[in-house]
Amino acid sequence: MSGNNSLDSKKETAEHAAAMPITEGVIWKRLLLFFFPLLAGTFFQLLYNTVDAIIVGQFCGKAALSAVGGATATLINVFVGFFIGITSGVTVVVSQFYGAGRKEEVRRSVHTAMGLALAGGVLLNLCVFILARSMLVAMNTPADTLKDSLAYLCIYSFGMTGNMVYNMGASILRAAGDSKRPFYFLVAGTLTNVFLDLFMVVTLKWGVAGASLATILSQYISAVLVVRCLCRSKESYHLDLRGIRIEKEYLLRIIRIGIPAAMQSLMYSFSNVLIQTAVNSFGTDTVAAWTVWGKIDCIFWMIINSLGIATTAFVGQNYGAGKLTRVRKCARQALFIALLLTVGMSTFFRLFRLPLMHVFTGDENVIELGRQMCDFMAPCFITYICIEILSGTLRGMGDAVMPTIITVVGVCVLRAVWIFTALPKNRSMITVMCSYPFSWIVASVWFFLYYESYVKKHRIL
Repeated sequence: MSGNNSLDSKKETAEHAAAMPITEGVIWKRLLLFFFPLLAGTFFQLLYNTVDAIIVGQFCGKAALSAVGGATATLINVFVGFFIGITSGVTVVVSQFYGAGRKEEVRRSVHTAMGLALAGGVLLNLCVFILARSMLVAMNTPADTLKDSLAYLCIYSFGMTGNMVYNMGASILRAAGDSKRPFYFLVAGTLTNVFLDLFMVVTLKWGVAGASLATILSQYISAVLVVRCLCRSKESYHLDLRGIRIEKEYLLRIIRIGIPAAMQSLMYSFSNVLIQTAVNSFGTDTVAAWTVWGKIDCIFWMIINSLGIATTAFVGQNYGAGKLTRVRKCARQALFIALLLTVGMSTFFRLFRLPLMHVFTGDENVIELGRQMCDFMAPCFITYICIEILSGTLRGMGDAVMPTIITVVGVCVLRAVWIFTALPKNRSMITVMCSYPFSWIVASVWFFLYYESYVKKHRIL
């Protein structure tokens, strides 16, 4: 018995070490210590589809590359992004309960969240599988890539449940201050994906279908690992598989925060669908170049999104613990960190754009088009950082509605208006790309003004 007690004690100590006390200590240090494992995890999550693109692009050609990274990737982001928006509600609810030490509420929130993940995964599976062809056709997917795009998307749909379960479990751990173990689980899944991609695409010659199958199998491995971790935990976020059920009270708490974020993600994705449809009209080479640039600029997005998630969890715990001064300081320091990272990444893209593009394709026309995209887009990233950090801060404090309104109107609606009005007058990729900085600048100014008003109104000084 004493040996078992010692083992349990060591396990609880390790869990407390993994879940950092982000309500104490130097803010920027705690924020970065939380951020870097989250960033590393996001990097490996990004590798799921990037590995597919690299291997398919090198071994199956630019048409297959377009199939993996064009309309299919955009549509996947629509559905997965919507659900991940829901998980932001879980992050806020669990982090506030956890920061306040309300263990029973943490437990019931966790079980409701996992029930929602299972139900949502099955529903998304059916929706994507049934609507795949109609959506691809509606997006003007080039004829020479339609068959492969359909195969990739239909197979990928069967991995939705694994994807949802992993993301929900990871959100629960991050809400408790643990960003390390979700990273470890993603590393395991990504390494599996690399091996299976090489085996199924290069050795078995299964092409796009093999790449998709490798991805979903890897996602289920990550899902199993995160569920196992929650089930073995001795903390308040322990998961009992038999206790999984959706309780109305906690579901409403989650969706009150999560639905606005999910709608924001959906509108973002919808605007990206419009842009991808416009890009598709320029032909396969432009689609391939946009795909390559999308894989490269994902480096920036994974960094800024990880910092936004870290900010939400950090603010959520401190707000729940009543430490309002730390909330304000966190927002300021996160913005400064975001500025430094953005300038660094924009410079990196401009200096190394050609070597990075050669990783995906050897087609010189595609590379030249991609270079033009990089030269225009990379300097514009600095106009986005306020959107990510201030919306994360506001959500951490429980305000999800206004960030959604600002993003939907200031980014998504304006971008759609731009595509429908400016593009017909000047049909070029430059016109398409101008929609990004135009919408980001408007939304950033709006976010700054609203955030300053919010903290003054609630005396968060």
